[in-house]
Amino acid sequence: MGKSLFIAEKPMVARAFAAVFNDNLTKHDGYLEGDKTVVTWCVGHLVTMSYPEVYDPALKKWSMSSLPFIPDNFLYEVIPGVKKQYDIVSRLLTRDDVSRIYVCTDSGREGEYIYRLVRNQAGVHDKDERRVWIDSQTDEEIKRGIREAKPESDYDSLSDAAYLRAREDYLMGINFSRLLTLKYGNQMASFLNSKRQVIAVGRVMTCVLGMVVRREIEIRQFVKTPFYRLLAQTDSDEKNGISFEWKAVKGSKYFNSPLLYKDNGFKQRNDAAELARLISGSDELFHKDLAGCDIELTVTSVHRKDEKKNPPLLYNLAEIQNDASKFFKISPDQTLQIIQSLYEKKLVTYPRTDARVLSSAIAREIDKNIRGLSQLPIFKPFTDQIFASGSYKKIGSTRYTDDKKITDHYAIIPTGQGLGALKGLNATEQRVYETIARRFLAIFYPQAVYKKTSVEAVNGSEHFFSNERYLDKEGYLAVMHYSFFKDKNDATAGNKLPAEIKKGDKIKIRALSIKEGETSPPKRYTSGSMILAMENAGSLIEDDELREQIKSNGIGTSATRAGILEKLVKNKYLSLNKKTQVITPTLTGEMIYYVVGYSIRPMLDPVLTASWEKGLSEVADAKIGEDEYMTKLTAFITKYTDRVKGENNGEVLSKCFNYASQFYKKGSYGGMAREKSTGKNRQGTAEKTQTKETKQ
Repeated sequence: MGKSLFIAEKPMVARAFAAVFNDNLTKHDGYLEGDKTVVTWCVGHLVTMSYPEVYDPALKKWSMSSLPFIPDNFLYEVIPGVKKQYDIVSRLLTRDDVSRIYVCTDSGREGEYIYRLVRNQAGVHDKDERRVWIDSQTDEEIKRGIREAKPESDYDSLSDAAYLRAREDYLMGINFSRLLTLKYGNQMASFLNSKRQVIAVGRVMTCVLGMVVRREIEIRQFVKTPFYRLLAQTDSDEKNGISFEWKAVKGSKYFNSPLLYKDNGFKQRNDAAELARLISGSDELFHKDLAGCDIELTVTSVHRKDEKKNPPLLYNLAEIQNDASKFFKISPDQTLQIIQSLYEKKLVTYPRTDARVLSSAIAREIDKNIRGLSQLPIFKPFTDQIFASGSYKKIGSTRYTDDKKITDHYAIIPTGQGLGALKGLNATEQRVYETIARRFLAIFYPQAVYKKTSVEAVNGSEHFFSNERYLDKEGYLAVMHYSFFKDKNDATAGNKLPAEIKKGDKIKIRALSIKEGETSPPKRYTSGSMILAMENAGSLIEDDELREQIKSNGIGTSATRAGILEKLVKNKYLSLNKKTQVITPTLTGEMIYYVVGYSIRPMLDPVLTASWEKGLSEVADAKIGEDEYMTKLTAFITKYTDRVKGENNGEVLSKCFNYASQFYKKGSYGGMAREKSTGKNRQGTAEKTQTKETKQ
């Protein structure tokens, strides 16, 4: 029998594989070799799709007549900068003495694509190919992956999806970027006083650009609405005593009144003051708050209950990218790089995962991960408690273990191994590791329990309400005291409701006050919240549990979302504040939004963009075929290419450009800073044009 060749995606991963072999491996240029084993690596992608001019030199010049460009057979070529390593890998793949190939690239769609490109370019035939699928780079997991490696043909559908994803991005990018640049590039360049303007369009990145611009328009056009609430205090000093808030419930004089903004607030202060006057019999409230009054409320109901809060689900890549953006003000791409490094150091499991649960297989052996963490003083009190309670034994029957919610990999968790590498990590890397470890340990702890008391009281036909909430049992929250944060008391009680308060009690009110509030505009995306919005097909859902319930195919994948944001910033279509991680559009980005909106509007639709990703998942699952997907793709590209060729939106786009430019400071054409939004509508023909466009 010949030798076995192991091909990894990166040199460091190859070294991790080589470490498990006892085969006298010696170093060579670009690979390691022993008596029975050869280990080599790619350096990311070695092969890529060829540009149109490779098909026909005439296609190097952009022209409308050459569009749509949809080749019958796609061409591929070796990337010049990595040709040396490609030649090494290609030679090893086709060596006569190599009889079996173990594919050890990243266990996912893109890792599969990297290998298939090299294999096909090298012309590999009649080899026994096996797929190694692992969740971490610990020695045990690597050995298990090799031992359980499946025939590479089992992953043909995944490969089909990978090729289709690349072809889709290629065809949309080349056709629509050339199309819109030829049609409107000069108009944009003239407006921006630049020599040339390429309008780069992508299946995912254009949709993300649209999400950011739409949010900016919503903020820009937002008009603050004031409202006025009536509060009653048992003490004239509002820092003391109990505070009650009035609400217009059934029976109130103001129930369903047009004077209300909501059931607890008036549109006008005078109306709130009139209510206060009716309750107190004082005219002073038209001008100021009233202290020293003597009003009585009668308690009509008292409800006491326990509120239980579960430990959150484990981290997937999107969740940790969001938290790292909030905690450490680092970009999703930086977070991915850090977790990838932790993975390669054997500290955590595979990072590019969408799952937030454990597999039943790992749940059965989870004590190994916990025991490893017990070696670290910062975590030992928690691991001791987990072992003492035996909670780890039952984790397989909880919501934190679910094989049905795992496609490629389970959640990101600490392996409990590689701990020697911790000393070499920088501060941010150590904090990211701590964040992952605490989220992991928390699932073995009980729920946090809050005590909540709700009181309703009346004065005549008007109802007042007071609520108290405080932390009674810390539960899993004991684990969540991060070393890099000052602890905050999680008890949220503001009022001090007497424990003996009961229905029928009379409560003396010593002060009435009117509190002014105002509606808030939508929040701008941060780099982290954008990742979550992409995961949920354009919906930024803050609630952790709700987000998991409605989760479906999102925009892009866990492996690509961070890179998409980076590309938009690099192209100067978006601006990223590194201190706050807040994302805003540039003038160039907003202009492209209008160009696409009037030309190929579906490219801005998150739901439609997510449907393309869902289609790729269906190909990977062998639910639909490659030909069916390509037919729909080519029809879409042809339809919109022909449509754009036959229309001219130059005039309406000029109005949109003029409208947008007033919100940006003059500067470099791609990096024009966004002016601070005033929250007021700006009138004018251009705005009316833009507003109509956003509603279409």
